[in-house]
Amino acid sequence: MLTAIIDYESGNLHSAQKAFGRMASEVNAGEVVVTSDADVVARADHIVLPGDGAFPACVKALKGTGGLFDALQEAVTVKARPFLGICVGMQLMATLGREYEDTDGLGWIDGEVVKITPRETNLKVPHMGWNDLVIDAPHPVFASVTTGDHTYFVHSYHFDVAKPKERLAHVDYAGDITAVIGRDTMLGMQFHPEKSQQIGLRLISNFLTWSP
Repeated sequence: MLTAIIDYESGNLHSAQKAFGRMASEVNAGEVVVTSDADVVARADHIVLPGDGAFPACVKALKGTGGLFDALQEAVTVKARPFLGICVGMQLMATLGREYEDTDGLGWIDGEVVKITPRETNLKVPHMGWNDLVIDAPHPVFASVTTGDHTYFVHSYHFDVAKPKERLAHVDYAGDITAVIGRDTMLGMQFHPEKSQQIGLRLISNFLTWSP
């Protein structure tokens, strides 16, 4: 089995590669590679799209990296390969991003990526640090993960999901902030599982062994 972590020059992938590689070894989930090769993405069994930076720049980078965009669309929407978007990688699953300028996303999950506006003015943006998950819907990726478990966030924009059933978990930051989204073979996590210690590693191993 092969898991491809897509490298489109959006952030440091070292910690993600290390965490996914460690858990793949522990649960016998095959090989994990970081790649910008569209052919590798096309034949991968699981696909991970990380992301760091502004939504428009990430879309531009993904579309400009040697056929990656088309390979990703084919693998996820046609071949139904299990997919995980992380941070901005999750946000790119949206219909539209409103960071700096309106930018079309992948359109896999209906909704918009909008600026975080806490109801309490003393709360800072970006939303940075640990926060407690609230599980909204059951999913295999939540095996041995429960409401109250905490994960690590760094973001200023969040995913306003159009269909409540596609928001699988949220956190409270003077208002609901989407933490996990999903449908069919697609998942997205706003937090960084690779930086979320044991809970993050559990989520990674659950994804690597997920066979929808």
